[in-house]
Amino acid sequence: MIDNYSPSTEKYSENYQIDKPEEACGVFGIYAPEEDVAKLTYFGLYALQHRGQESAGIATFQGEKIYTHKGMGLVSQVFHESTLQQLPGNIGIGHTRYSTTGSSRIINAQPTVVDTPLGPLALAHNGNLVNTVELREELIKSGCYFNSTTDSEMIALAIATEVKTGKSCLEAAISAFHLCQGAFSLTIATSEGLMGVRDPQGIRPLVIGTLENINPKRYVLASETCALDIIGAEYLRDVEPGELVWITEKGMASFHWSQKPQRKLCIFEMIYFARPDSIMEGGSLYSYRLRIGRQLARESFIDADMVIGIPDSGIPAAIGFSQESGIPYAEGLIKNRYVGRTFIQPTQHMRESGIRMKLNPLKDVLEGKRVIMVDDSIVRGNTSKKIVKALQDSGAKEVHMRISSPPVTHPCFYGIDTDNQEQLIGATKSVAEIATQIGVESLAYLSWEGMLKSTKEDPNSFCSACFTGNYPIPLPQRLKRSKLMLENPIQV
Repeated sequence: MIDNYSPSTEKYSENYQIDKPEEACGVFGIYAPEEDVAKLTYFGLYALQHRGQESAGIATFQGEKIYTHKGMGLVSQVFHESTLQQLPGNIGIGHTRYSTTGSSRIINAQPTVVDTPLGPLALAHNGNLVNTVELREELIKSGCYFNSTTDSEMIALAIATEVKTGKSCLEAAISAFHLCQGAFSLTIATSEGLMGVRDPQGIRPLVIGTLENINPKRYVLASETCALDIIGAEYLRDVEPGELVWITEKGMASFHWSQKPQRKLCIFEMIYFARPDSIMEGGSLYSYRLRIGRQLARESFIDADMVIGIPDSGIPAAIGFSQESGIPYAEGLIKNRYVGRTFIQPTQHMRESGIRMKLNPLKDVLEGKRVIMVDDSIVRGNTSKKIVKALQDSGAKEVHMRISSPPVTHPCFYGIDTDNQEQLIGATKSVAEIATQIGVESLAYLSWEGMLKSTKEDPNSFCSACFTGNYPIPLPQRLKRSKLMLENPIQV
């Protein structure tokens, strides 16, 4: 029995247009008998809120019965004590969705729930598939009906279709994953147990934790270790690329479903997307961001009075730049941390004042100073230009910009929402032209080699396609066309 779930009666037609698929979302899963899994999932999603602010959802299993609740908005807006009390069970998964254009609808909120001959299945997905058209056609031939417009539901329906052939849920899942191309880190719940899955490249992260060292262990799956910390779970290890972990009352079993896994973790997770207190590659991302800040200072030193970081993502690199250069670090911009989703539009005067709702400069700190401003990236340049002007209006004598990553020259197809290539300023303008456009005295980016060297890992184990155009998973031409891939982007 499935509460709050009713399949659509509208068949997915040949002409049906898929909305922009799932972006870099947050997923969570827990197997914990005798624990309040809904509340633990809530806190896990709360820690992953930075990975998605559009919608949130939780599904729990109590025996054969599934309970679901999802809605638009932040985790704290979607869930309350009363709603969590209506989500009983010992297995739970949760999802927080990245805000995208054109698909901000409740039907696309996750977890996705589908019915199978073995009972209901709930799935939470982080990443993007690149073969959605082909997979959609196969599912249509199988008689599938769709309740949303996401690639995530396609994965769930592919599993359900495989179950119909007589396979167990585990066998059906593995068969379905072989039909999927692209990036997918998944938490999947059934009445039997909990799955954690990564694609063969492991582009999006997924970690395993334990709540208590008892038999059976109480296991937790999450996009990042910060979600383990908030509920007191101990980090065990990462789910490996091409691995499926199956957690039941017997414990945790591991299946390497892909014969040729080749790890390609998204480097942008380390530079920007994941929380700085999360652990990746054996250390905190705060430590990595300090290192790239130091490397940036070695590569592009310039004399100045102070170093400031763009809150929050630019601050660790700015501190590293300060430490390496010997130039004092200061807070030059104060962030309003309570600016979230709002449906109240600012007045025209407020819009003209640029970014003041989110960032406000400290005039007495900046006045008459030569400032080095450190940020993690420049995408289109509009925000950077507004921040530079705000610093100059506040009395900064000079503004020099340093970026702790290379120029973004190519769109991402694996789970981070980037613009079309013609809108990426790094793809169409040289560094000197970008500096002129945003109004700084000087601009320098971290080198690609310096970015990867700072990881202290094998450089070939990361996906850096947004900087190089070398995509680890082949892309259909239709996808390239959809992002207007330029023949000769600027190489810096």
